[in-house]
Amino acid sequence: MMGTTLPTPLYGLYRQQIGFSELIVTVVFAAYAVGVIVALLVAGGWSDVLGRRPVLTAALGLSALSAVCFLCESGLPLLYAGRVLSGLSAGLLSGTGTAAVLDLAPPGRRGRAGLAATAANMGGLGLGPLVSGILAEYAPWPLKLPFAVHLVLLAVALVVLLLLPETVHHTGPRPSLRPQGMTVPPEVRGVFAPCALAAFAGFSMLGLFTAVAPAFLARTLGERNLAVAGAVVFTVFCASTCGQMLMATVGARRSLPLGCAVLVAGLLLIGASLYLKSFPVLLAGAAIGGVGQGMAFRAGLTEVGGAAPAEHRGATISAFFVVAYVGISLPVVGVGAMAVTLGLRVAGLVFTGCAVLLVAAVGVHLGRNLPRRADSR
Repeated sequence: MMGTTLPTPLYGLYRQQIGFSELIVTVVFAAYAVGVIVALLVAGGWSDVLGRRPVLTAALGLSALSAVCFLCESGLPLLYAGRVLSGLSAGLLSGTGTAAVLDLAPPGRRGRAGLAATAANMGGLGLGPLVSGILAEYAPWPLKLPFAVHLVLLAVALVVLLLLPETVHHTGPRPSLRPQGMTVPPEVRGVFAPCALAAFAGFSMLGLFTAVAPAFLARTLGERNLAVAGAVVFTVFCASTCGQMLMATVGARRSLPLGCAVLVAGLLLIGASLYLKSFPVLLAGAAIGGVGQGMAFRAGLTEVGGAAPAEHRGATISAFFVVAYVGISLPVVGVGAMAVTLGLRVAGLVFTGCAVLLVAAVGVHLGRNLPRRADSR
């Protein structure tokens, strides 16, 4: 997962080297979400058929190919290819890796195993910009060394993976490899729509930080240190992990409106930081918004998974993730398009204003209308 966010602090360097607009930066970033969505729709259930280890091996291979694209980069085509490959890798890895961790957990430790998988997922996403920012700022070969380090880490991960036992075994004929697709049964739609909208808005905030935070810092706040830019993005993902951990304590139903409220507070601080040109306020907005996003996302996933009938649960959860990853891409591209004519600061303010209205409306709806199931934890 670390490889998917490695390029975040480097987009400014690519702009200087290749020469393209902020809109192209966001389109390059969004190519990752295309890969994730394709992997979720086509191969979401493949590990249940082929086994966990083959799919995880394929995910590591795709991630390595992505790193090679960035190492050999000589223009936009390889940047696009690297991002799509990275998205395909993440789409295979996130669900299969979580399933493998749960499969290998001892009896009575599945809850802790699920939390470990979540922490590894979000922690990897946070470490990517932190590591590449530090290497790009203080080490040689800023556009090469981060991806060379990533290839070494992937090799270590492959060795560990090959030592793990396979947990999927078929006694009868192997099922066919049919695309999982998306299904939202009618009885789930009342819960799915607001929960998915909350995920959409929360992921759009993550996308904003991952795609254009370094440019915001450099142009609007005057902070050009790439290590600092990576640390800001790292803060968002760490805070999201903390929010997901809080959900287990608060309970899913209460976490949905509460997470939306916290996310609104974070978005307001992000908007204020752009208006006031204040780095401390931006950092506070990143931390608070990340906590709210983590709470709302995990609670929404819990509610949707619990409401879906067993025969459609996998496809319904895939639909939930697809909406989330549309949220991480389309709004960010919109920010890039607005930035071309309005400037990055005004585009950021418009984005945060729209996101606040959406999240506030969803939070009020969830607080009033979510069916009163037993809290899932």
